[in-house]
Amino acid sequence: MDRRKFLWKTLGTGFTLGTAKAMAHDKIAENDVLLNNSEYDLIAAMGGNPDEMFDKAIAAMGGIGKYVKRGQTVVVKPNIGWDATPERAANTNPILVKRIVQHCKDAGAKDVFVFDNTCDNWNRCYENSGIQRAVREAGGRMVSGATESYYQNVQIPNATRIKNAKVHELILNSDVFINVPVLKHHSSTRLTIAMKNLMGIVWDRQFWHQNDLNRCIAEFTRFRKPDLNVIDAYAIMMRNGPRGVSTADVVVSKSLIISPDPVAADAAAAKIFGMEPHEVGHIRIADELGVGTMDLSKLNIHRIRV
Repeated sequence: MDRRKFLWKTLGTGFTLGTAKAMAHDKIAENDVLLNNSEYDLIAAMGGNPDEMFDKAIAAMGGIGKYVKRGQTVVVKPNIGWDATPERAANTNPILVKRIVQHCKDAGAKDVFVFDNTCDNWNRCYENSGIQRAVREAGGRMVSGATESYYQNVQIPNATRIKNAKVHELILNSDVFINVPVLKHHSSTRLTIAMKNLMGIVWDRQFWHQNDLNRCIAEFTRFRKPDLNVIDAYAIMMRNGPRGVSTADVVVSKSLIISPDPVAADAAAAKIFGMEPHEVGHIRIADELGVGTMDLSKLNIHRIRV
């Protein structure tokens, strides 16, 4: 079986994108979008380029104007953690990031900022990921995440492990927060997706690794859940994450998920990867804490075949 078809088939009962009905149509029906765009909890798209899938998915969710209003300040947070080219799938696909910034600008956003607290040298990560160029071409503004003075201490409500953290000022001051992770393998948490991508908005990540990483990830999500989560699953690093070794680690899935619920988004992405949500510690804990839901059968999900 083709690996991409296998990944989508593993979404299983209640979230099967490979059903006969879904596969029978190349494009979503326009009337379907118009009638239901305010009702969906999660949109899953497959089969197209990253920008095409986002165009269809955000339209089905009600349009970017549902989240971004004229004159607002938006922060877009991709994964830009690694000095790697897009083909390695270590970072969010720059084509997707560019299209999201374009949508925000078209909606009348005053400023669209993009940043990450990278693991490798931030200048090289921004450049070699292709994200810096993509953002600038779309009219967005890249900001460094490598300066501690940009971070402010905040309290995490009802936390038992991570009671406070230094958070980048863009997250604290912007009107809209769009989280754009890439789905990939992670050696410590099995997967890194939407909730774990939030580690890139804090200064000190070492504490998390030393104090029950999965619980810290789940608890921190309570601080400020993103307004929208857009999961890049166009190319998936299946092993040797989070940095990867070569393109041999990568499988092209041509998939994308969007949802305002980071737990649901991560649960759906886990299924694309071939895992059950409860097998990923921070997804299970976040569900238990009431951050969101990992039970996809409770959600109104719309599937798009591009």
